[in-house]
Amino acid sequence: MSPMNTRIAEQFSSREQQAFAGTFGMWVFIASELLFFAPLLFGYFYLRTHYPAACAVASRHTDFLLGTANTAVLLSSSFLMALAAQAAEARRRSRARWLLVAVAALGVAFLVIKGVEYHAEFQEQLFPGAGFRSQAPPGMELFFLLYFALTGLHALHLTVGILVCLAMAAGLRHPEPQWPSGEAVEFAGLYWHFVDLVWIFLYPLVYLVGRAGG
Repeated sequence: MSPMNTRIAEQFSSREQQAFAGTFGMWVFIASELLFFAPLLFGYFYLRTHYPAACAVASRHTDFLLGTANTAVLLSSSFLMALAAQAAEARRRSRARWLLVAVAALGVAFLVIKGVEYHAEFQEQLFPGAGFRSQAPPGMELFFLLYFALTGLHALHLTVGILVCLAMAAGLRHPEPQWPSGEAVEFAGLYWHFVDLVWIFLYPLVYLVGRAGG
């Protein structure tokens, strides 16, 4: 990041120290966010160990095409976010603003596609509870409980990322040195990439486990 892009807060003695503190703090925050997913992922791997057949059957009831489309959407958004961070670092605030709007739009597209998928799963009686489909193998309902919990938690984090992108895009309408700085956009990019990486990890667990054998 360009050191001239950021003011030095009074508690720091140099731009380098401030940049290090900001980056370190952001990585600590991201590490803490992993704690939300860790218990659910532990439950998933326990389920995979004890009910592998049920997991395979349940996975084949997920929509592979929509899941793959959403993966492509998020990968595209990560690319645009990287471009936005570069533009903000180079003080091309207008370009960074429109790139952030595009990132947010792709995030909304992801949520819409996921909503379509959720609706279809509700129609197929795959939502855990009293109305869950009958004659399902043991463990299948638990798979979908973890599926909705993991993907719902991911969608919540993505929604936060969308709001951050839109807030920064609005802030970039103003000239420097007003917020956001290039450093702030870079930190938003780190969060966005983290959310995308979580999905890249979830995608094979949810959509591919039952299809790996053909």
